[in-house]
Amino acid sequence: MSRAFGYRAFGGPEVQFYFDRPDPRPGDGEILIQVRAIGVARIDHMLRSGLVRALNGHLPFPQVMGMEAAGDVLAVGTGVTDITVGDAVFGFALSGAGTYAQTTVLPAANAARKPKALPYEWAATIPVSGTTALDGLDRLDLPEGSTLLINGVGGSTGQITAQLARSRGLTVIGTGSDSKRAEAEALGVAFASYTVGDVVEQVRNVAPAGVDGLIDLVGGDSLRSVAALVTDARQLLSAADVAVSELGGEYLPRRLDRASLETVAALMLNGTVDPRITRTYSFDQSAEALAAVETGHTAGKLVIAV
Repeated sequence: MSRAFGYRAFGGPEVQFYFDRPDPRPGDGEILIQVRAIGVARIDHMLRSGLVRALNGHLPFPQVMGMEAAGDVLAVGTGVTDITVGDAVFGFALSGAGTYAQTTVLPAANAARKPKALPYEWAATIPVSGTTALDGLDRLDLPEGSTLLINGVGGSTGQITAQLARSRGLTVIGTGSDSKRAEAEALGVAFASYTVGDVVEQVRNVAPAGVDGLIDLVGGDSLRSVAALVTDARQLLSAADVAVSELGGEYLPRRLDRASLETVAALMLNGTVDPRITRTYSFDQSAEALAAVETGHTAGKLVIAV
């Protein structure tokens, strides 16, 4: 038996609870891990709230929270030959097992070996935050010298996107609440504040002719307010709002593969990317960690150490 943190129905924080469950058994192509660190992501409370039922609407309750984790392999399922018991790994939980747990299963194809020098806490930030940033920039494929607008630069994905973009020679403008200005500017981002003046006007002051690419991490009215700033709507991506297609843009297609995980891990090791972990919680503080992300005001990345 192992302990997990999940939810008994779709809803708000009131449906969350801890419960005991048998250790999951790895199926074909899966690995069972002892979880060492969990990345806390916006998608976690969205899944709990029932906002993306295409991903979890078919699964029985209780469901375990979370999609990203790092840990040590306890067992492997049939067909897994490139990861072995004892390996330190990190990756996505895509089979409904969840990651806010002492043990969980990951698809081997969506997991990678953790480099020895990479802390578990850093590795746990890669599956959602790190690879979203990589996928967005690779999809836009902007040439050096181009201008990129990141809508919602203050969170973990936004900060990693900014770091990767700067390493590719892009000029980066980012939007966010004024409390996130210092963090963004420390990364070389020209900051446009939601709370101080008109965001569009602030961006135009930096890029009068508009921006070459736009990665949206917020969605909703915030996305609509800045969408017209991109000179070509085909260079508008959103990782937060499928309605971006109504604006001529594209909902960010995700790769979720081992190669992407390994690429971001290498970028962390060589100093290109820092996950900007601002607080580490204990497993008993899972609800507190999730609540902090759910406010939308957290800067950087939060992780849970198990």
